[in-house]
Amino acid sequence: MSDHTAYIIGVDIGTSSTKSIVQGMDGKILAVFQQAYATSHPQPGYSEQKPEVILEAVIAGIREVVAQAGGAPAAISFSSAMHSMMAVGPDGTALTPLIIWADNRSEPNALALRDTPEGRQIYRQTGTPVHAMSPLCKIMWLRERQPAVFAAAAIFPGIKEYIFHHFFGRWITDHSIASATGLFDIHTLQWNETALSVAGITAAQLPQPVPANYVVSGLSPDMAATLGIPADTPFVIGGSDGCLAQLGSGALDAGHATLTIGTSGAVRMAGAQPLTDARGRLFTYLLTDDIYITGGASNNGGVVLQWLVRDFLRQPLSSLNDLVGEALVTDPGKLLCLPYLLGERAPVWNSHATAAFIGIQPQHTPAHFTRAVLEGICFALLSIKEALEETAGPVRKISVSGGFTNAPGWIQLLADIFGQEMHLQQESDASALGAILLAAEVLGWPQRAPEPTQTVFTPDAAKFEAYRKKYKMFLQLYGQIEAILVAE
Repeated sequence: MSDHTAYIIGVDIGTSSTKSIVQGMDGKILAVFQQAYATSHPQPGYSEQKPEVILEAVIAGIREVVAQAGGAPAAISFSSAMHSMMAVGPDGTALTPLIIWADNRSEPNALALRDTPEGRQIYRQTGTPVHAMSPLCKIMWLRERQPAVFAAAAIFPGIKEYIFHHFFGRWITDHSIASATGLFDIHTLQWNETALSVAGITAAQLPQPVPANYVVSGLSPDMAATLGIPADTPFVIGGSDGCLAQLGSGALDAGHATLTIGTSGAVRMAGAQPLTDARGRLFTYLLTDDIYITGGASNNGGVVLQWLVRDFLRQPLSSLNDLVGEALVTDPGKLLCLPYLLGERAPVWNSHATAAFIGIQPQHTPAHFTRAVLEGICFALLSIKEALEETAGPVRKISVSGGFTNAPGWIQLLADIFGQEMHLQQESDASALGAILLAAEVLGWPQRAPEPTQTVFTPDAAKFEAYRKKYKMFLQLYGQIEAILVAE
């Protein structure tokens, strides 16, 4: 290890991009590199990515930040988006695209399983709601709809497992990512026999589960040269982006929730027990083998704003920030948005949920519609927070992170709607920072906690009261529209 430099690389493999961050032993950020990639929607309900493109983004990110930082890293640690799945042949060739969390094609499989004795047992044992997002349901769909591909598959990994296989020739997955598959028992830390039976696969067709602090080394000379690092560089497998965001935000204490809005959104809280919600609204995933993260994720964060600007308002995406700024000083009145553009996960778990604008009047401009979308995203997250409090106890503090923190007015809107302070920390890349903190513990480095809170957004009491009324309308509208659609 003497040839290695005193810095760690955190690689966050996200939905829209991979970000690589370098942090020195003194806690300072030394380099950052981000590379974006696309999601394709070849049919309604499909959300796919090219795994080889994401692999190249990871390679480019490591190579670039090593060049920026100089010297060699002490370790490289990984965070990854959850719920991705692909079929891979015996020779390591991808037989399908990467099917990501937002993909809803397996909803019929989820609906058929969810309320059966097996479905309820799987939720209690795995902590993952039975939903189209889960690799469990994706594999069920593949077996039913593409039996030839299913039969040819040797293994069903996610994106991080695919990347580690390219680096080291091994199929391994961390307990954190595994706990979001619907196939992994969070009590025994083994692949769940009931879920495997329902999926029609064996444990041998899934990567080997290992703890989040598991270390791999031994790159091939060619791969080491490509990355620009020594072949013996330690790689820490890390965890899921959601769980590592909790660590990176310094939010492991009781009652301390994190709220993230990026492409999607989530509210989470750490605890020492694997909780499951009696109504099946929330997930419970592993951070480490003694820390559980309970919460709920929304499909509809920044992706709804991108759709609004690009497809509804027919404006270039470069105008999004200006539109948001204008919207935040515009009163939308009674215009309401149900933001369920991509169906919804928590707390309604309805892949058929749809988006809607209610209360449109002639005076409404693009700014009004944008403001309504911002409010709708906040209302949806508030409904998750309320379900979380029912299951895991009071939320006494909320730390916020994600791309939306670039718009302080949006954080203030969130505080006014929740009626609760929002704590913005300097570090917005909480998942990558969590991966770095995990590696620092493995290396025995001093634990560098996040910077003290930079800004606290305090709610406006009068606005909170007004938003409570609007929020009740929001909940009622979803229930009524869902009932109409179901009746049809």
